[in-house]
Amino acid sequence: MQTPVEQVLYEVKKTIVGQDALLERLLVALLARGHILVEGVPGLAKTLAVKALAHAIGGQFHRIQFTPDLVPADIVGTRVYHQPTGEFQVSLGPVFTNLLLADEINRAPAKVQSALLEVMQEQQVTIGRETHQVPRPFLVMATQNPIESEGTYPLPEAQVDRFMMKVVVGYPSPTEEFVIVERAIAAPPVTQAVADPEKLTAMQAQVDQVYVDPALIEYSVRLANATRRPADVGLDELTRYVSFGASPRASINLVLAARALAFVRGRDYAVPTDLTDIALDVLRHRLVLSYEALADDVTPDIVLGRVLAALPVPDAPLRDKAAVR
Repeated sequence: MQTPVEQVLYEVKKTIVGQDALLERLLVALLARGHILVEGVPGLAKTLAVKALAHAIGGQFHRIQFTPDLVPADIVGTRVYHQPTGEFQVSLGPVFTNLLLADEINRAPAKVQSALLEVMQEQQVTIGRETHQVPRPFLVMATQNPIESEGTYPLPEAQVDRFMMKVVVGYPSPTEEFVIVERAIAAPPVTQAVADPEKLTAMQAQVDQVYVDPALIEYSVRLANATRRPADVGLDELTRYVSFGASPRASINLVLAARALAFVRGRDYAVPTDLTDIALDVLRHRLVLSYEALADDVTPDIVLGRVLAALPVPDAPLRDKAAVR
């Protein structure tokens, strides 16, 4: 018998071919109450993946196309004067949904990008003097195009840090692309709702009960610290490449994401591979590299690869979680 997670993935895969890592990360973000930033060239089904996931979980889906002329009120909403009553009424924006797709988020200026800060962190929006809660569960998936830099605005570090993960999406394999073309010329499959927001909220509560050994928490903290001070783990040559390392949000989100990944994989306890498998996605966007790194063609993934190789993974057997509880 399929678990609820397997049912959701089965329905999404009726529409999406390949992109297993992206779909897994989307579920992880949803179950861990995080947000996800996706980078990839156009045509890789980023939008379609979120839309299919929204249909499968029976949630609301809204899409915002970010453009240079967008204003914050277009995203969160505004107060509108109602002439018959002589009063201002609140018109809620498209952020009031379960799954929000912020398409090409780096096309809008920082003022508009920052309009998402409160809703991503606090799950609420303040319009005038009133505060409005967004529906639960709530997930922001933002996309950005890595190949067109003209007319784009880099995301502020404060906002980038609020994304739990940054996933880099690549091209499909020739076999996957063949299946994609086959499906494109056939009748579109119908994605059925196999869950609802209430069931998803219950699954989030189950994820909260997934056991994480203190050794894994210690490893996540050491990993985040190693990005700030590479010399502490014997990587003196990386010091000149890193201007700022990962914030404490990184170690928090690393544990939260690993816990959700363990649940997606059918376990009620996390293991070291849950941390290492998701480490790049959680950490890559939190590093601020120097101009020397840019000149030497050193990327965050290269730096993190060296750091992960230098840090020993906890190999002690996990303590009996029943005894700990």
